[in-house]
Amino acid sequence: MRVLRDKAFAAAALDADLERNLQLDPRDKALATEMAYGTLRLLGWLEKRVGRHTSRGLASVEVQVRAHLLVAAYQVLVLTRVPAFAAVDEAVNAIKALRGVRVAGFANAVLRKIANEPKPSSDEIAGAALDAAEPALRLAMVRAIGEEGARALLASEESPPLGLRVAEAEARDAWVLRLREARPSATIEAGRVSPLAIVVRGAGRLGDLPGWEEGAWSSQEEGSQLIALALGARAGETVLDACAGRGNKTGLLARAVGLEGAVDAADLHASKLERLVTELERIGVRPRATFAVDWAVGTGGVTGLYDRVLVDAPCSGTGTLRRRPELLLRRSAAELPALAELQRNILSRVAPLVKVGGRLVYAVCSVLREEAEEVVANAEALGLRPVAFEAPEALRVAPPRATSFRLLPHEHGTDGYFVASFERVS
Repeated sequence: MRVLRDKAFAAAALDADLERNLQLDPRDKALATEMAYGTLRLLGWLEKRVGRHTSRGLASVEVQVRAHLLVAAYQVLVLTRVPAFAAVDEAVNAIKALRGVRVAGFANAVLRKIANEPKPSSDEIAGAALDAAEPALRLAMVRAIGEEGARALLASEESPPLGLRVAEAEARDAWVLRLREARPSATIEAGRVSPLAIVVRGAGRLGDLPGWEEGAWSSQEEGSQLIALALGARAGETVLDACAGRGNKTGLLARAVGLEGAVDAADLHASKLERLVTELERIGVRPRATFAVDWAVGTGGVTGLYDRVLVDAPCSGTGTLRRRPELLLRRSAAELPALAELQRNILSRVAPLVKVGGRLVYAVCSVLREEAEEVVANAEALGLRPVAFEAPEALRVAPPRATSFRLLPHEHGTDGYFVASFERVS
């Protein structure tokens, strides 16, 4: 309802409500998450399925009732472990409490018609989310990663896992065991592409898990970890995290360079940099300096030359659609030229800050060529030469001698990313 009515971000709104409802156990929270994300992922398709049983169309139904109808329809049509009668009764009773007997009767009639329809095939469900995207955006996704890849990006049948990042790869197995002991009903596994990653489902609030208070691990999606590792930062080097956000990658880079090195963090938003400093203090590291910079217009106070620079540029976020399905309701292909221009501007401002012989990694959490290959196509004009990755973690994922690669949910279990490697040559 918050997403439909207020254009809220699903993850933030859902997390806030789950925090308030302390009575829910981890399995309840996992089911609530699956229903919310799944309904949003298939929203256009569900609206058509429900709307054909309403005389005036679903748009005429007030948002609270509409939200209940859509969530119930998702359970009836897609989920296999929720009995249809239970989903229908739950929605009807909730609508009755909200709007009375007459509206509840309407909802009951609509949902029972849906429950009597044949279950859609897995192929129909797999294509439903992709078909609901804006046509030009859908074509851009298919052009970049193929129809199978685009369907896989959108058609996840379960909510994506949370990612944890341990400080040292050698400690990961021990933490997997300790977390499993603390949450025996949760699914807790080692990551596939980052040696620092633990992926978690159904473990409840991360702050309640062992290791959080002492800073033994941080919350960070596994693909995001690999982007920072792909920079290949080494002990003693000076590194710039140019679009640092809240500092997940900054913390990883600070550990990589150690006390002999230094990491500076820059971001457009000063509030994010404040949170970055707080989070890095929790895990026992700190940036050398932070800079609030609008790279689109200049370099702010960032001076000097760096051994390595990471540019995780602002983008459409299409690689995170399994985690942020509401983006399909907001993104259109018409936005891509402006985003690509911003990305090129950032790259042009940051490139001169890399030492000759130093490395730059450009990344976006997007799968679209417009924000990936097409942005870096003219990097050599900035004095940047495409080079193969040095970091062993990237070499295990990238094709041999490749200067760029993609991470994709159906291939790597991560969000979707594009990552490219460069050397400053002039």
